[in-house]
Amino acid sequence: MIKPTDLPDTIAIFPLAGALLLPRSRLPLHIFEPRYLQMIEDALKTDARLIGMVQPNTVLGRDGHGLHTIGCAGRITQFSETEDGRYMITLGGVSRFRVVKEIEGFTPYRRCEVNWEGFERDLGKDEADNGFQRKSFLNLLGRYFETRGLSADWGTLKEADDELLINSLSMMLDFEAEDKQALLEAPSLETRRETLVTLIEYAMRGGQDEGMMQ
Repeated sequence: MIKPTDLPDTIAIFPLAGALLLPRSRLPLHIFEPRYLQMIEDALKTDARLIGMVQPNTVLGRDGHGLHTIGCAGRITQFSETEDGRYMITLGGVSRFRVVKEIEGFTPYRRCEVNWEGFERDLGKDEADNGFQRKSFLNLLGRYFETRGLSADWGTLKEADDELLINSLSMMLDFEAEDKQALLEAPSLETRRETLVTLIEYAMRGGQDEGMMQ
């Protein structure tokens, strides 16, 4: 397990819109661009093997190349190379961070100085959601899946612990990038679950603000 003292001040950044990584969750990625292939190779040479996942922020920065302030670092836990040189990796979510500044340097990929303060809980034990009403949540989720024509392994969903269920759905469901960022920045599992429910209800209303479902 990574300790706070193991977290570096500078990490490689992978700005990927709509791709959400959360602490203690896993994100599979298919890497094929040359600059990111180099990023993976460089990360694998370090002890921490960390990559920072950050949502691009088209409102900030020149030419729409800005970054959101908060991202999540993942450790490369699985790695394989295809015959044509692509990489298939899995990132295990470690901790969120705040971007301090982008570092101009000698790598083809982006790097940032980051601050880990305020996210100490990310390195601890699984979070619980004491206000979670699983039955009503799964009923809402079932209606959402039905409207989207989606299928699910309901046995696995019913058995998953609170954090795994909420975080997995936050990462997997097809929300806008800004909505994904809101889920990332939620200060607690309870807040993330409340945000997730709001997004599901909003989507089921076709994006209309009125008529909140209960």
